[in-house]
Amino acid sequence: MAVTDLFAGEIATELLKHLLAIVRKSAFCRASAEELSNHIRDLLPIIQEIKYSGVELPQCRQAQLDRVSELLRHGMELSQKVLASNRWNVYKNLQLARKMEKLEKKVSRFVHGPMQAHILADVHHLRFDSAERFDRIDGSTRQIERQLGSLENLGPLGVSLEVGVRKVREILLEKSDGIFGICGIGGSGKTTFVKELCRDDQLKSYFNDRILNLTVSQSPNVEEMRLRVWQFLSETEYMETSSEASQWNLQSESIFGARALVVLDDVWSLSVLEQLIFRVPGCKTLVVSRSKFPTVANQTYEVELLNHTEAMALFCHSAFGKNSVPVSADERLVEQLVSECKGLPLALKVIGASLRGQPQMFWISAKNRLSRGEPIGESHEVNLLKRLETSISYLPEKVRECFLDLACFPEDKKIPLDVLINMWVEIHDIDEEEAFAILIELSEKNLLTIVKDARAGDLYSSYYTIFVMQHDVLRDLALHLSNTGKINQRKRMLMPRREASLPKEWERNADQPFNAQIVSLHTGEMKEMDWFAMDFPKVEVLVLNFNSSEYFLPPFINNMPRLRALILINSSTIHAVLLNLSVFANMPNSRSLWLEKISVPQLPKSTIPLVKLQKMSLVLSKIDNSFDQSVMDMPRLFPHLSELTIDHCIDLVKLPVSICWLRSLVTLSITNCHSLKELPSDLGMLDSLQILRVYACPNLKILPPGICQLVRLKYLDISQCVNLVCLPENFGRLMSLEKVDMRECSYIKKLPKSAVSLQSLRHVICDEEISWRWKELEMAHAGLRVQVVEESFDLDWLTD
Repeated sequence: MAVTDLFAGEIATELLKHLLAIVRKSAFCRASAEELSNHIRDLLPIIQEIKYSGVELPQCRQAQLDRVSELLRHGMELSQKVLASNRWNVYKNLQLARKMEKLEKKVSRFVHGPMQAHILADVHHLRFDSAERFDRIDGSTRQIERQLGSLENLGPLGVSLEVGVRKVREILLEKSDGIFGICGIGGSGKTTFVKELCRDDQLKSYFNDRILNLTVSQSPNVEEMRLRVWQFLSETEYMETSSEASQWNLQSESIFGARALVVLDDVWSLSVLEQLIFRVPGCKTLVVSRSKFPTVANQTYEVELLNHTEAMALFCHSAFGKNSVPVSADERLVEQLVSECKGLPLALKVIGASLRGQPQMFWISAKNRLSRGEPIGESHEVNLLKRLETSISYLPEKVRECFLDLACFPEDKKIPLDVLINMWVEIHDIDEEEAFAILIELSEKNLLTIVKDARAGDLYSSYYTIFVMQHDVLRDLALHLSNTGKINQRKRMLMPRREASLPKEWERNADQPFNAQIVSLHTGEMKEMDWFAMDFPKVEVLVLNFNSSEYFLPPFINNMPRLRALILINSSTIHAVLLNLSVFANMPNSRSLWLEKISVPQLPKSTIPLVKLQKMSLVLSKIDNSFDQSVMDMPRLFPHLSELTIDHCIDLVKLPVSICWLRSLVTLSITNCHSLKELPSDLGMLDSLQILRVYACPNLKILPPGICQLVRLKYLDISQCVNLVCLPENFGRLMSLEKVDMRECSYIKKLPKSAVSLQSLRHVICDEEISWRWKELEMAHAGLRVQVVEESFDLDWLTD
């Protein structure tokens, strides 16, 4: 590795900038960052001198610089994690601080050891030939000019296309025969991408110009297309039916071998795709689709959306006929419109063309309509939304409805899957397993993106560790399709963005009942006078997104007799106080309650027991003493509650004893509660409990002995409880326990003797230090598997 390559990108300079930011932000890492920045300042002059010398060092010196470079790269990664770390995650910040201290010591040893002297000695003896160096510069310049010249023909998408073509080219040239994919959402430029790929000189040379680009479409003549592919591969015109091709396929190994590339563009169906694939020697198949087809494709490249510079160029090309904003245009307004397109090429081209030659007032109106998820005109609706609608028109009815439900949530926000699954279960009469399968189907068709926690997909993993995101243009499509028809007859009543008040259209039609099943509001602070009377006899899900420290619950909840799921999400920085709590007295059919960034209310004693409530989630909420028995009679109010989640509730110091009287609880999750110090001794009263999660609670030091009375407990998660010192002595009484997750519990050094009695235990996740103890049990229990893992938790969603 050459020195000039080692320090390309100014690693040290960028690291120094990050360290200065850490000094300002992070109390945990400030001291280490200051020392480390001083060392980097000492190294910078040496690095710069070597970088611009143009000479490669001797091997021994180069090896030392390689180690320095790796340290700096590690420092960059570590500093980025420190800057991205949320201040609420105390445990993660402590871990990062320890790593920063170790890095500082390593760099210090390099700076004050022989490294500096060796580098200076090498630099002192460097010699180079000026003429040769200028020749290198001239050659590089000519190469750059040739590259830029080749990109001019690609228009505004040149750089993006060039990068994508290079990546797919590498896949096709390096991999053996097989099926490869290119996927992306509708309008992301897949067909343009493939056309450019088929013109690539390297690919044409590699396949000896034997490239077939075939557009399949939604309703193909499979018989005819299959014959075309076979005629191309066999280089014969004599076969008349695909059945003959099938017979040839059995003998293909002795006939074929010449390289060939078959590109199947615009593939919609797996059943069609399988009929068009011929696995013959020398043939590679490239499948281009909105879906991923993971069961068929060996590797899939996902088309990247445009960055801001490319998006601006493409929009301006469509709107003004040039690749930049003209002097006469409002640059800020152009930026806002481009931002609404979120890098989607089709949206940029269609919306840009729709605005071409229009007056500024039309542009402003278009921006406002786009922000509400409405089409800006007939061409926008036909050319963009109608084309995108084909992505969902062939979906099964239930899957299509689930896609439309995504419009209930704000744009650019991660949606907790737990909320989504609950909604789908209640609205569409499906179970959680089917709901999750629908999620995977939508993801594979690029209609949403799944953001996973490291635990996601494991047995007993929780849905609230998984999040869903959707491209804004797809959300606009869902809004557009949901907002068709008369407002009183719509299945969904949605506010696409935060407004100061409810839509006037709703108020004008409030004299008649609304037949919606889902209502989603997005407001700021709402007071009693801000609401007006509305009748919702069929509503089953109510989503209240707001930004306020005080929120008056809508009185029309009293007119929702079928309400099953109530979701309150506060995006303010302050916990919201709820007013008009009397509405909880009229929710007899509620099954699910989600409170996010809320001061948990003290329900009035007149509240009718929520006998059907099964799931309650408190996320980022303030609990105070709301669950104390003197304040709330939980067993009376929630007699059939089966799942309780308390996540990131930082004021929770002791779990209220009243929770232990919820005898119907099957799942109890207390996670990321950094102030939690104590679990109640009566925890063993939860005799129906099967899943107990108490992870990322760094101040919890002991588990109460009563936990050993949970005879039905199948899963225990105590990971990241870094101060937990031991497991209870009678831990072996948990006869039903199947899985334990205790990663990063570094103070637990031994297992209780009773652990040998855990006959049902099948899976243990732990750190290296304690693993040998479990492996001793593993030898005695044939079905036990011990998994040693490293830390891999991500709470970056909390910064959204």
